[in-house]
Amino acid sequence: MTPWSNENLSSGAYTDPYAAPEPHDNPWPTPVQAGDDLDYFLPPPNPAERLSRILAPRDERRLALNVALTAAGIPPMPEDRAVIDQLSALPADVNTVLQRWLHHAL
Repeated sequence: MTPWSNENLSSGAYTDPYAAPEPHDNPWPTPVQAGDDLDYFLPPPNPAERLSRILAPRDERRLALNVALTAAGIPPMPEDRAVIDQLSALPADVNTVLQRWLHHAL
């Protein structure tokens, strides 16, 4: 077996795919310094930048049910999605009662 050598390559143009990029091409952020203060508040939301979409009532009930389940300590699993969708299709008063029951379970 012969040892590997870059002289055996047919083309003279060899680039190392694992070589470090040039400093100006470095996609990694600068490391955190010891004196940096990383704990800061986010700016308040700008009402002018809000999305102007309104959710369908069924979607609102689905989201509210997910929130109520999570707050009650019952995080919905992926396989629960179909059942939550069916419960969200029920009338709004049924969904309100479900949320009230979950809220009282706390």
